[in-house]
Amino acid sequence: MRIVSGIQPTGNLHLGNYLGAIRNWVRMQDEWSAQGGECLYFLADLHAISMPHSPAELAANTREMVAALVSCGIDPDKSILFNQAQVPAHAELQWLLNGTARMGWLNRMTQWKDKAGKNREGASVALFTYPVLQAADVLLYQATHVPVGEDQKQHLELARDIAQKFNNDFCAEDAPLFTLPDPIIPPEAARIMSLRDGSAKMSKSDPSDMSRINLTDDADAIMQKVKKAKTDPEPLPGAVEGLAGRPEANNLVGIYAAMAGITPADVLAQFEGKGFGQFKPALGELLVETLSPMAARYRELREDGEALDAILAKGALKARDLAAPTLAKTYQALGLVRG
Repeated sequence: MRIVSGIQPTGNLHLGNYLGAIRNWVRMQDEWSAQGGECLYFLADLHAISMPHSPAELAANTREMVAALVSCGIDPDKSILFNQAQVPAHAELQWLLNGTARMGWLNRMTQWKDKAGKNREGASVALFTYPVLQAADVLLYQATHVPVGEDQKQHLELARDIAQKFNNDFCAEDAPLFTLPDPIIPPEAARIMSLRDGSAKMSKSDPSDMSRINLTDDADAIMQKVKKAKTDPEPLPGAVEGLAGRPEANNLVGIYAAMAGITPADVLAQFEGKGFGQFKPALGELLVETLSPMAARYRELREDGEALDAILAKGALKARDLAAPTLAKTYQALGLVRG
């Protein structure tokens, strides 16, 4: 049992990143390690160069993401945490699988159509072959399971197609090389919206810092942002249906529910009829209680570049060892002489 999952290294991490992905990684790590399984979590820095980027920002964001993951509960002793660039086998296997992947398969990828837009001729080859690298990411480690959201189901199906075709073309029927990974559909992540506009996602690109709870925010900043979050004058209803047409109220209730591990209906049962003058301080206290220890650890780790590099190096060493047998067998299956 082996889970493999990757995340793009982005800076200025916020509450939406934590509740949307990072917390689920921690949950899987704890559950799978207790059952004797393995979790490999990688920072997808090779994927990041498929779009225009700043090299200095990419390097800084990679280390910042390591700090965030560890401070939020990823344990480098329980999980294998690394970045793709330190495991050349990812890029090598992608090239080897490019011979099996088909142009028609890649042309159908929704993400390619969305990101390339109308200027497909101007998009990078890396963006087009992005899904083949994703396939290499998971097939390299013989992953049995891959957590996928709605936007990545198509890419996992492609990985399975590539694996199946390679096995059929180059392997004996009773000795397939690649494991076909099964999807894990994580518990539905809360959709965290801006504190200034309940119809827009919480984002690091929003010019207003008051629109988001950053993982670096201290207790005072968190309380201030929650108290100044946009709301409406109506009290909280007793049923979820009463939040219809009230995006800001719905967002704050959703954040409370996600942080407390309860349903929005449970939140409304507790706060029915109360105004935001009572609800906001309770939400702020809940956020501070949960996030403050993480934020303190994050700020401490982020300043220790050597420690962060050591974490990545440790994980990469383990990943390279796991990847080596599959890569060697792939070269052999293709008839490539390596000496």
